[in-house]
Amino acid sequence: MKKNGQFADGRRATGIATASYRPTPGRPPGLDVLDLPGLAARADASERPLTVPVRPAFHLLVALRSGRLACSVDFTSYVLEAGDWLWVWPGQVLRFPGGPGAADATVLVFPSGFPSAATDTLIRGGEHAPYRLVTPDTTRRTALLRILDTLVEEHADLSGLGPEAYVETLRHLLSVILVRLVHLMDPRHPTRPGGGEAFRLFRQAVEEGFGRTHRVEDYAARLGYSPRTLTRATRAALGCGAKRFIDDRVLLEAKRLLVHTGLPQAAIGERVGFAHPTVFSAFFRQHTGMTPTEFRSVTQS
Repeated sequence: MKKNGQFADGRRATGIATASYRPTPGRPPGLDVLDLPGLAARADASERPLTVPVRPAFHLLVALRSGRLACSVDFTSYVLEAGDWLWVWPGQVLRFPGGPGAADATVLVFPSGFPSAATDTLIRGGEHAPYRLVTPDTTRRTALLRILDTLVEEHADLSGLGPEAYVETLRHLLSVILVRLVHLMDPRHPTRPGGGEAFRLFRQAVEEGFGRTHRVEDYAARLGYSPRTLTRATRAALGCGAKRFIDDRVLLEAKRLLVHTGLPQAAIGERVGFAHPTVFSAFFRQHTGMTPTEFRSVTQS
Protein backbone atom coordinates (compact mmCIF):
# COMPACT_ATOMS: atom_id res chain seq x y z
CA MET A 1 0.00 0.00 0.00
CA LYS A 2 1.38 3.41 -0.98
CA LYS A 3 1.14 6.49 1.20
CA ASN A 4 2.56 9.89 0.22
CA GLY A 5 4.75 8.31 -2.45
CA GLN A 6 6.04 5.56 -0.17
CA PHE A 7 5.25 1.92 0.43
CA ALA A 8 4.22 0.72 3.88
CA ASP A 9 7.76 -0.54 4.55
CA GLY A 10 9.27 2.90 3.88
CA ARG A 11 10.37 2.29 0.29
CA ARG A 12 9.73 5.18 -2.07
CA ALA A 13 7.64 4.43 -5.13
CA THR A 14 9.80 6.36 -7.60
CA GLY A 15 13.28 6.75 -6.16
CA ILE A 16 15.51 7.16 -3.13
CA ALA A 17 15.09 10.45 -1.29
CA THR A 18 18.16 12.70 -1.38
CA ALA A 19 19.06 14.89 1.60
CA SER A 20 20.88 18.06 0.58
CA TYR A 21 23.40 19.78 2.80
CA ARG A 22 21.79 22.62 4.75
CA PRO A 23 24.08 24.60 7.09
CA THR A 24 22.81 25.49 10.54
CA PRO A 25 21.22 28.97 10.44
CA GLY A 26 23.46 31.64 11.89
CA ARG A 27 26.70 29.68 11.37
CA PRO A 28 29.26 29.67 8.57
CA PRO A 29 28.57 26.82 6.14
CA GLY A 30 30.98 23.91 6.05
CA LEU A 31 30.76 21.86 9.23
CA ASP A 32 27.82 21.17 11.53
CA VAL A 33 28.20 19.47 14.91
CA LEU A 34 25.04 17.74 16.12
CA ASP A 35 23.86 15.13 18.57
CA LEU A 36 21.47 12.34 17.56
CA PRO A 37 18.32 14.22 18.65
CA GLY A 38 19.56 17.18 16.61
CA LEU A 39 20.12 14.95 13.60
CA ALA A 40 16.66 13.45 14.02
CA ALA A 41 15.06 16.89 14.31
CA ARG A 42 16.80 18.05 11.14
CA ALA A 43 15.68 14.91 9.30
CA ASP A 44 12.09 15.29 10.52
CA ALA A 45 12.05 18.93 9.44
CA SER A 46 12.96 17.84 5.90
CA GLU A 47 10.22 15.16 6.01
CA ARG A 48 12.85 12.42 5.81
CA PRO A 49 12.87 10.74 9.23
CA LEU A 50 15.91 8.69 10.22
CA THR A 51 13.90 5.47 9.97
CA VAL A 52 13.40 5.94 6.20
CA PRO A 53 16.23 5.23 3.72
CA VAL A 54 17.84 8.44 2.48
CA ARG A 55 20.78 9.32 0.28
CA PRO A 56 22.75 12.17 1.94
CA ALA A 57 24.53 14.54 -0.44
CA PHE A 58 27.17 15.12 2.24
CA HIS A 59 29.51 13.27 4.59
CA LEU A 60 28.00 12.13 7.86
CA LEU A 61 30.34 11.01 10.63
CA VAL A 62 28.88 9.47 13.80
CA ALA A 63 31.05 9.00 16.91
CA LEU A 64 29.14 6.93 19.45
CA ARG A 65 29.99 7.87 23.04
CA SER A 66 27.60 5.55 24.89
CA GLY A 67 24.74 3.14 24.27
CA ARG A 68 24.09 1.18 21.08
CA LEU A 69 22.89 2.41 17.71
CA ALA A 70 21.59 0.30 14.83
CA CYS A 71 21.91 1.53 11.26
CA SER A 72 22.37 0.32 7.71
CA VAL A 73 24.56 1.75 4.96
CA ASP A 74 23.63 0.50 1.51
CA PHE A 75 23.24 -3.25 2.16
CA THR A 76 25.23 -3.70 5.33
CA SER A 77 23.69 -3.50 8.81
CA TYR A 78 25.75 -2.22 11.71
CA VAL A 79 25.30 -1.96 15.45
CA LEU A 80 27.54 0.74 16.88
CA GLU A 81 28.94 0.32 20.37
CA ALA A 82 30.56 2.99 22.54
CA GLY A 83 33.80 4.12 20.89
CA ASP A 84 32.74 3.18 17.35
CA TRP A 85 32.78 5.59 14.43
CA LEU A 86 30.51 5.37 11.38
CA TRP A 87 31.45 7.28 8.23
CA VAL A 88 28.78 7.65 5.54
CA TRP A 89 29.97 9.13 2.24
CA PRO A 90 27.81 11.26 -0.10
CA GLY A 91 25.49 9.16 -2.23
CA GLN A 92 25.35 6.13 0.05
CA VAL A 93 21.94 5.04 1.30
CA LEU A 94 21.61 5.44 5.06
CA ARG A 95 18.90 4.33 7.47
CA PHE A 96 18.54 4.17 11.25
CA PRO A 97 15.78 1.54 11.58
CA GLY A 98 15.18 2.21 15.29
CA GLY A 99 15.80 5.94 15.20
CA PRO A 100 18.32 7.53 17.58
CA GLY A 101 17.03 5.70 20.65
CA ALA A 102 18.87 6.50 23.88
CA ALA A 103 22.36 6.45 22.37
CA ASP A 104 24.70 9.39 22.93
CA ALA A 105 26.76 10.43 19.90
CA THR A 106 28.46 13.36 18.27
CA VAL A 107 27.53 13.75 14.60
CA LEU A 108 29.66 15.70 12.13
CA VAL A 109 27.99 16.80 8.90
CA PHE A 110 30.00 18.41 6.09
CA PRO A 111 29.91 18.67 2.29
CA SER A 112 32.65 17.21 0.11
CA GLY A 113 34.14 20.63 -0.54
CA PHE A 114 34.84 21.45 3.11
CA PRO A 115 38.06 19.45 3.68
CA SER A 116 41.13 20.93 2.02
CA ALA A 117 42.33 19.60 -1.33
CA ALA A 118 45.28 17.95 0.40
CA THR A 119 43.00 16.20 2.90
CA ASP A 120 40.61 15.17 0.14
CA THR A 121 43.50 13.46 -1.64
CA LEU A 122 44.54 11.67 1.53
CA ILE A 123 41.09 10.36 2.42
CA ARG A 124 39.90 9.31 -1.04
CA GLY A 125 40.81 5.70 -0.35
CA GLY A 126 38.04 5.62 2.27
CA GLU A 127 35.36 6.17 -0.35
CA HIS A 128 35.83 2.61 -1.58
CA ALA A 129 36.46 0.97 1.78
CA PRO A 130 34.28 -2.14 2.14
CA TYR A 131 33.10 -1.21 5.64
CA ARG A 132 31.76 2.02 7.07
CA LEU A 133 32.30 1.13 10.73
CA VAL A 134 35.60 1.86 12.48
CA THR A 135 36.40 0.45 15.93
CA PRO A 136 39.67 1.99 17.18
CA ASP A 137 41.74 0.32 19.87
CA THR A 138 41.76 1.92 23.31
CA THR A 139 44.75 4.19 22.66
CA ARG A 140 43.50 5.50 19.33
CA ARG A 141 39.94 5.79 20.64
CA THR A 142 41.11 8.08 23.44
CA ALA A 143 43.18 10.19 21.04
CA LEU A 144 40.33 10.54 18.52
CA LEU A 145 37.82 11.53 21.19
CA ARG A 146 40.26 14.11 22.52
CA ILE A 147 40.50 15.70 19.07
CA LEU A 148 36.73 15.45 18.65
CA ASP A 149 36.13 17.18 21.98
CA THR A 150 38.45 20.00 20.91
CA LEU A 151 36.57 20.32 17.63
CA VAL A 152 33.23 20.46 19.46
CA GLU A 153 34.55 23.18 21.78
CA GLU A 154 35.93 25.24 18.89
CA HIS A 155 32.69 24.83 16.95
CA ALA A 156 30.71 26.18 19.90
CA ASP A 157 33.02 29.21 20.29
CA LEU A 158 31.74 31.10 17.27
CA SER A 159 32.85 34.51 18.54
CA GLY A 160 36.32 33.47 19.71
CA LEU A 161 37.98 33.92 16.28
CA GLY A 162 37.42 35.81 13.10
CA PRO A 163 35.28 34.01 10.47
CA GLU A 164 38.20 32.79 8.35
CA ALA A 165 40.27 31.63 11.33
CA TYR A 166 37.20 29.94 12.81
CA VAL A 167 36.52 27.94 9.64
CA GLU A 168 40.19 27.01 9.19
CA THR A 169 40.45 25.81 12.79
CA LEU A 170 37.48 23.49 12.27
CA ARG A 171 38.83 22.32 8.91
CA HIS A 172 42.20 21.36 10.34
CA LEU A 173 40.77 19.53 13.36
CA LEU A 174 38.37 17.63 11.11
CA SER A 175 41.25 16.71 8.78
CA VAL A 176 43.15 14.99 11.59
CA ILE A 177 40.10 12.88 12.39
CA LEU A 178 39.39 11.97 8.77
CA VAL A 179 42.95 10.96 7.91
CA ARG A 180 43.17 8.80 11.04
CA LEU A 181 39.87 7.09 10.30
CA VAL A 182 40.84 6.24 6.72
CA HIS A 183 44.05 4.70 8.02
CA LEU A 184 42.10 2.67 10.61
CA MET A 185 39.71 1.39 7.93
CA ASP A 186 42.62 -0.45 6.32
CA PRO A 187 46.17 0.23 7.55
CA ARG A 188 47.57 -1.74 4.61
CA HIS A 189 46.01 0.64 2.09
CA PRO A 190 48.29 3.57 1.20
CA THR A 191 46.95 6.82 2.58
CA ARG A 192 47.57 8.48 -0.76
CA PRO A 193 45.65 6.50 -3.41
CA GLY A 194 47.15 5.95 -6.84
CA GLY A 195 45.55 6.80 -10.14
CA GLY A 196 46.12 10.54 -9.95
CA GLU A 197 44.17 13.05 -11.98
CA ALA A 198 43.14 10.51 -14.60
CA PHE A 199 41.31 8.35 -12.07
CA ARG A 200 39.76 11.37 -10.32
CA LEU A 201 38.27 12.59 -13.60
CA PHE A 202 37.23 9.09 -14.63
CA ARG A 203 35.47 8.47 -11.31
CA GLN A 204 33.56 11.74 -11.65
CA ALA A 205 32.63 11.00 -15.25
CA VAL A 206 31.34 7.54 -14.35
CA GLU A 207 29.27 8.99 -11.51
CA GLU A 208 27.67 11.39 -13.96
CA GLY A 209 27.32 9.03 -16.90
CA PHE A 210 26.88 5.41 -15.79
CA GLY A 211 23.17 5.64 -16.57
CA ARG A 212 23.99 6.37 -20.21
CA THR A 213 27.07 4.33 -21.09
CA HIS A 214 29.07 1.46 -19.65
CA ARG A 215 31.89 1.62 -22.22
CA VAL A 216 35.41 2.57 -21.12
CA GLU A 217 36.01 3.88 -24.64
CA ASP A 218 33.23 6.47 -24.26
CA TYR A 219 34.71 7.86 -21.06
CA ALA A 220 38.20 7.85 -22.56
CA ALA A 221 37.02 9.86 -25.56
CA ARG A 222 35.22 12.34 -23.33
CA LEU A 223 38.22 12.86 -21.05
CA GLY A 224 40.95 12.80 -23.69
CA TYR A 225 42.68 9.69 -22.36
CA SER A 226 43.19 6.30 -23.93
CA PRO A 227 41.20 3.36 -22.51
CA ARG A 228 44.51 1.80 -21.47
CA THR A 229 45.42 4.90 -19.44
CA LEU A 230 42.08 4.83 -17.62
CA THR A 231 42.51 1.13 -16.90
CA ARG A 232 46.01 1.67 -15.50
CA ALA A 233 44.83 4.61 -13.39
CA THR A 234 41.88 2.67 -11.99
CA ARG A 235 44.05 -0.34 -11.23
CA ALA A 236 46.55 1.89 -9.41
CA ALA A 237 43.76 3.44 -7.32
CA LEU A 238 41.59 0.42 -6.58
CA GLY A 239 43.26 -2.72 -7.88
CA CYS A 240 40.64 -3.34 -10.54
CA GLY A 241 40.24 -2.36 -14.19
CA ALA A 242 38.18 0.52 -15.56
CA LYS A 243 35.42 -1.73 -16.92
CA ARG A 244 35.09 -3.47 -13.57
CA PHE A 245 34.80 -0.08 -11.88
CA ILE A 246 31.96 0.95 -14.19
CA ASP A 247 30.14 -2.36 -13.76
CA ASP A 248 30.48 -2.19 -9.97
CA ARG A 249 28.97 1.31 -9.94
CA VAL A 250 26.07 0.20 -12.15
CA LEU A 251 25.47 -2.85 -9.97
CA LEU A 252 25.52 -0.81 -6.76
CA GLU A 253 22.91 1.61 -8.07
CA ALA A 254 20.72 -1.23 -9.32
CA LYS A 255 20.85 -2.88 -5.89
CA ARG A 256 19.99 0.39 -4.17
CA LEU A 257 16.95 0.92 -6.37
CA LEU A 258 15.79 -2.69 -6.04
CA VAL A 259 15.96 -2.61 -2.24
CA HIS A 260 14.91 0.94 -1.45
CA THR A 261 12.29 1.76 -4.10
CA GLY A 262 9.20 0.19 -5.58
CA LEU A 263 10.32 0.75 -9.16
CA PRO A 264 9.71 -2.18 -11.54
CA GLN A 265 12.72 -4.06 -12.84
CA ALA A 266 12.47 -2.57 -16.34
CA ALA A 267 12.48 0.99 -15.00
CA ILE A 268 15.50 0.26 -12.82
CA GLY A 269 17.32 -1.22 -15.80
CA GLU A 270 16.65 1.95 -17.78
CA ARG A 271 17.94 4.14 -14.94
CA VAL A 272 21.25 2.30 -14.87
CA GLY A 273 21.73 2.29 -18.63
CA PHE A 274 20.04 -0.82 -20.05
CA ALA A 275 17.53 -0.36 -22.87
CA HIS A 276 16.19 -3.91 -22.59
CA PRO A 277 15.09 -5.67 -19.37
CA THR A 278 16.53 -8.98 -20.50
CA VAL A 279 20.01 -7.46 -20.91
CA PHE A 280 19.76 -5.88 -17.46
CA SER A 281 18.64 -9.17 -15.94
CA ALA A 282 21.50 -11.04 -17.62
CA PHE A 283 24.04 -8.46 -16.37
CA PHE A 284 22.66 -8.63 -12.83
CA ARG A 285 22.67 -12.43 -12.78
CA GLN A 286 26.22 -12.56 -14.13
CA HIS A 287 27.48 -10.38 -11.27
CA THR A 288 25.34 -11.63 -8.39
CA GLY A 289 24.15 -15.11 -9.29
CA MET A 290 20.55 -13.91 -8.90
CA THR A 291 17.98 -12.18 -11.06
CA PRO A 292 16.91 -8.68 -9.97
CA THR A 293 13.60 -10.12 -8.78
CA GLU A 294 15.34 -12.77 -6.69
CA PHE A 295 17.71 -10.20 -5.18
CA ARG A 296 14.82 -7.92 -4.23
CA SER A 297 12.94 -10.82 -2.66
CA VAL A 298 15.94 -12.05 -0.63
CA THR A 299 16.99 -8.65 0.67
CA GLN A 300 13.49 -7.70 1.74
CA SER A 301 12.52 -11.01 3.29
